[in-house]
Amino acid sequence: MSTTSLNRPRAQAARRAPKRPVWEEKPGVLGQFGKVLSLGFILLVILLPLYCVVITSFSTQGSINLAGGIVIVPHGLTLEAYRQMLDGDVVTRAVVVALLITLAGTAISMAVSVLCAYGLSRQRSLGHRAILMTFIVTMFFSGGLIPTFIVVANIFHGYDQYWALILPSSVSVFNILIIRAFYMNTARDLIDAAKIDGAGDWRILWSIVLPTSKAVNAVMALFYGVGYWNSWFNVMLYMPADSRKWPIQYVLYEYVNQGATMPGVSAHDIAGHSQPAPLSLQMAVVVLTLVPIVVVYPFVQKHFAKGALTGAIKG
Repeated sequence: MSTTSLNRPRAQAARRAPKRPVWEEKPGVLGQFGKVLSLGFILLVILLPLYCVVITSFSTQGSINLAGGIVIVPHGLTLEAYRQMLDGDVVTRAVVVALLITLAGTAISMAVSVLCAYGLSRQRSLGHRAILMTFIVTMFFSGGLIPTFIVVANIFHGYDQYWALILPSSVSVFNILIIRAFYMNTARDLIDAAKIDGAGDWRILWSIVLPTSKAVNAVMALFYGVGYWNSWFNVMLYMPADSRKWPIQYVLYEYVNQGATMPGVSAHDIAGHSQPAPLSLQMAVVVLTLVPIVVVYPFVQKHFAKGALTGAIKG
């Protein structure tokens, strides 16, 4: 039998086999070049605005005038914007307030979300289906801004109180559902074995579920932390009068968006120093608000894809 006749059935089987999608095929040289070009363009779109903000924060008024606004090529760098921003105690105090709110809010939100998700992940827990449906309904229907303000400010006397910046936004149903989906598919054999050995729900949660769910917990903590750090709207609602209680994001909102002067800087503070450009001072505040997220994100980035997707994948 000839080689041609032997290869004929293989060729026919290959033609009958379903064709793989284009995106599953190994790219050629042109495809690799297109990937590199696309990723380079995306990276440029992300990094160029950040570069311009940082360079403008260090630029002099003459350099900003020469550039006509945002600086791309610096013609003179100075630290005056950061010096004036940190000389006044309002900005430094606002950073401390924002950090405390973020830490406390993230801890409270994670505690509530983990407990809710674990309870809803146990199929035989009391009333879990009715509670789950109630949670889902709140994702599509809410009381509205005015009723929420009345409840927080008037009924619970939360006006001008720090807890009003944390508790009204401490629970995210979307995050709870992601954690619940992860808990339902993790360590089932270990949980069954622990129940046989007499372990209760608290011991199972602390010793089995949490250690095997570090990825999703880290990602949800990042979501909550970024949300609290970037929050300014609740400050405008519940404590707009006392600037000493403002977190850094509301100081940024007042100074950059509303055109207010930098609070906490007196004539005595700026005596003997050259005045920074208003735009460089604005960009310095923006840079200051970005630093904590840039520092924290690399530590949880490795968990991001796994934590956000594993709970949604069956099998």
